Amino acid sequence: MANHDFIVVGAGIAGASAAYELQQHGSVALLEREPLPGQHTTGRSAAFLVDSYAGPVVAKLTRAGRPFFEQPPDEFTDIPLVTPNSVLWIGREDQRASLDATIVEGRKAGAELYEISIAEAKAICPVLREDYVARAVAEPSAMHIDVAGLLDGFLRGFRRRGGEVETKAEVTRIERSGEAWEIDAGGQRFRAPVVVNAAGAWCDVLGRLAGARPIGLQPLRRTAITFDGPKDANTRLWPLVIDADEDFYFKPEGAQLLASPCDETPSEPCDTSPEDYDVALVADHVQRSTNLEIRHIRNRWAGLRSFVADRSLVAGMDAERAGFFWLAGQGGFGIMTSPAAARAAAGLIVNGSLPPDLQAIGLTPEMLSPERLERRSE
Repeated sequence: MANHDFIVVGAGIAGASAAYELQQHGSVALLEREPLPGQHTTGRSAAFLVDSYAGPVVAKLTRAGRPFFEQPPDEFTDIPLVTPNSVLWIGREDQRASLDATIVEGRKAGAELYEISIAEAKAICPVLREDYVARAVAEPSAMHIDVAGLLDGFLRGFRRRGGEVETKAEVTRIERSGEAWEIDAGGQRFRAPVVVNAAGAWCDVLGRLAGARPIGLQPLRRTAITFDGPKDANTRLWPLVIDADEDFYFKPEGAQLLASPCDETPSEPCDTSPEDYDVALVADHVQRSTNLEIRHIRNRWAGLRSFVADRSLVAGMDAERAGFFWLAGQGGFGIMTSPAAARAAAGLIVNGSLPPDLQAIGLTPEMLSPERLERRSE
């Protein structure tokens, strides 16, 4: 049996970042059921750092993590984690109210948002159709995140600090034994006083295995496609373009373009795949709002974004299962909040409190706790 101070289940961005922080405070075993870390949601994410996204808790975590992205710790990475890439919100004539709400809510979250003319919008994204776009709002402070580089940085840093990553280690048993948890995974047994449930879409599944009441996690399928842009255009300089009602978006993806219908189809935890309808829907959205012609879809895929009822992060000890820590419900913001969320989790686990800088911006344990949610025994 391998004894540790902490066991983290799930080596996506949530688990890898939490393990990276916790390894400074003791011995961590990071368990991943798949052959490679980040195979599911993390590996399928088209992540941006957007200050206007989601609610107040997410906004605080995003702003708190921005310095990490802009100036990572020494030896964390050899390449930039982020590159400037503005966001352009667009709306039809019937979406004026939606864009007004975007401006109000975004500024409330601390984002720099301002309306620009259609001519200015076409200057930064020349394929927009003037008979479609009636208003445009710019968010210049947004940045594209190198997801692979970020995950690799957390995992390399974790290993450098002495951590162990066990792949092909699906958890088959988790039980409290005395003052510690025992976990059977990948033909081995692990023991630690604290288990961090960072299993992504499978967090409620793991919770049930540990005898904890579910937090009501709902995985939602999100589809994406890539396709070629105009041959004579430098699409790498284009912004992330989002519909005012978040019905679709498109953005640069290397030399190609990536688009999504922003679908949120309820799903069981699984290795999901795209539906033809959603692929056709996003192609139609893009072609109606721009003069782009999607003649060939280079790639298509889907991932699961998991939310709880209030669509905010869950990070806290289970009140009924000693030493069982939930790190779940990252939805579509897990990548950009990971540096601050990992430090929040480590502080709550090790000290029972948030780091001082997170307290200073108004975050409290109650905002993150699983006990804020209505939880029912099954």
